Amino acid sequence: METWLVVLIVCGAYLAATLAMGLASSRTITNTVTGYVAADRTMNVLVLYFVLGASVFSSFAFLGGPGWAYSRGAAAFYILAFGTVGMVPMYFIGPRARRLGARFNFVTQAELLVHRFGNHPLGVVLALVSVAAFIPYLTLQMKGAGYILSVISEGRIPEWIGALVTYGVVLVYVLTSGVMGVGWTNTFQGIFMLVIAWFLGLYLPWKLHGGVSEMFSKIETSDLGAMLSAPGLAASGEPWTWWGYTSAVVVSAVGFSMWPHFFMKSYAAKSEKSFRLTVVLYPTFQIFLVPILLIGFSGILAFPDVSPADTIVPYLLTQIELPAVIVGLVCAGTLAASMSTGDAILHGAASIGIRDALVPLLKRPLSDEKQRFYIRATVVLLGIAAYYFAVVSDVSLVALLLGSYGAIAQIFPICFAAFYWPRATGVGALAGLCAGILVSAFFLAVPDLRPLPVHEGVYGLVANLVCLVVVSLLTEPEPLSKLRVYSGLGDQDSKWLRD
Repeated sequence: METWLVVLIVCGAYLAATLAMGLASSRTITNTVTGYVAADRTMNVLVLYFVLGASVFSSFAFLGGPGWAYSRGAAAFYILAFGTVGMVPMYFIGPRARRLGARFNFVTQAELLVHRFGNHPLGVVLALVSVAAFIPYLTLQMKGAGYILSVISEGRIPEWIGALVTYGVVLVYVLTSGVMGVGWTNTFQGIFMLVIAWFLGLYLPWKLHGGVSEMFSKIETSDLGAMLSAPGLAASGEPWTWWGYTSAVVVSAVGFSMWPHFFMKSYAAKSEKSFRLTVVLYPTFQIFLVPILLIGFSGILAFPDVSPADTIVPYLLTQIELPAVIVGLVCAGTLAASMSTGDAILHGAASIGIRDALVPLLKRPLSDEKQRFYIRATVVLLGIAAYYFAVVSDVSLVALLLGSYGAIAQIFPICFAAFYWPRATGVGALAGLCAGILVSAFFLAVPDLRPLPVHEGVYGLVANLVCLVVVSLLTEPEPLSKLRVYSGLGDQDSKWLRD
């Protein structure tokens, strides 16, 4: 039997196992919006750990990460930097969000912020921004699935078919089981990814260079030695500036825990303690990225000029001698990386679109049953939209992710202020969010006008903070009773709030 056919059979078996697990998990939740979106607030540490880990490290990590190491060298270390510190805010914010979610039946990020600031337009803007940022993020996952199946099958399976089949499976179990389907499939996919990543990350340097140390020694003494010098290379091939590197880390770290589908998992936690323990354990998931980057470095000298760089993993698999079953397992691991984020995005985006954008605009409240129906319908519509962009667009996977982070990072100032700055007001939060998004989008569209070569999201954050502070100080504070719920204020704090 030909290698590519064996690979496809193994990938098919993996997809079948994932589908079965996703469908079976529907039995563990109630047939309500809280069950579908927040798993009835019953997720334990194990599931939370892999949901939070696997839902972030995806095609970006398994394809984009090696692609950056291969084409830009040390620049790829920014991924390790922001992943290590990006969860720190959730140690403080997450348990509070979980407590308030259980008390007020919140299931989305915007519901909490709208309640705190008493500003319904803020929720609509948050929903629109979240869904708009989710589209390129989901597109990234679909492109990754299409890449791997197309390259491994030597073009016999077009990218559009690979993405269609993979995300057909995702759609079925997300529609059926909601967040619990996401949780248990992410646990299975996360463990699978870790094993595959370490196998490839150690095997390829040994196969191509005699070991990890020998690989780096060869690169250092070659004409490409500059790739190992921080902060690495820019997309143009020129040395990346520290401005660009540092700002990419800052924006990614600030936006990391603000992704709405990520934030929403705090509501699903079994308890505040279990969520806090998950956050403490979370940096260990960065161990997964070490072998991922080694894969990219292993191809620099052995196979130069592979284009696009994001395809270096499937390309390497076609050039080295591995048993067909092993190649199939590696490909399945890459599909797991794509699906483990794509399912969480689909589920989160649809929930946000209905709960935060549609429901507040309706004069009559939607029944629980109708909300679940509309959320499922939105899952399908968002999947179709992202699939269209995945098939027709030709953008770097990491570029897609960085563009999304610029918008999502703008949620951080108002989320932080919700808990830690009682003087922040709804008008100030809305002004800051809109200013940050507009400024970030402007410098993304016209990068030549940036005063300094930093990520556009940094300019957005500056504008965001200025507007949030100034407008809040010029408007009436929120009622004290509400502020005490969010920040534990006592009566002694009432005077300065009124002032």
